[in-house]
Amino acid sequence: MGRVLGPYGVKGWLKAKAYTETPSALLDYDRWWLAPEGGRGAWQEFSVRVARMHADSVLAEVDGLSDRESSAAWRGALIGVPRAKLPRLSKGEVYWADLVGFEVVNREGRTLGAVAGMLETGAHAVMRVAAGDGRELLIPAVPVYLEAIDAKARVVRVDWQPDY
Repeated sequence: MGRVLGPYGVKGWLKAKAYTETPSALLDYDRWWLAPEGGRGAWQEFSVRVARMHADSVLAEVDGLSDRESSAAWRGALIGVPRAKLPRLSKGEVYWADLVGFEVVNREGRTLGAVAGMLETGAHAVMRVAAGDGRELLIPAVPVYLEAIDAKARVVRVDWQPDY
């Protein structure tokens, strides 16, 4: 759902970047799960006391973080919410997290690898593809390159070549 950018102020508030379609969507959740940066620990649940928008960031006061130092420890942490709390998807929509592990196949039918994750770059999302030879391909997740997602077959079809 997002990432903690760092502490905000001296009272332990978090400043976060939302990965949702609209940044204010994070305000809809009264509980956030945080995973330390780099997967160095388990997800931990926090109750959100107060949250508000600040420009394009979300500011939140959460239980258990009462000063700048305790909040700073969560810099870079991923923000998640329970799947059951997410909005229902419309036909043809998928959550980014669901794409991880999907096979990525180009127009010629060549398997390029498997989706390893997604990156938000500001301009558009980028699909990270783990190629079988140890390389990572970065494919812009825009209609001109990302042609189709077949959730049942767990395949993403792209207009991309392995040497791009």
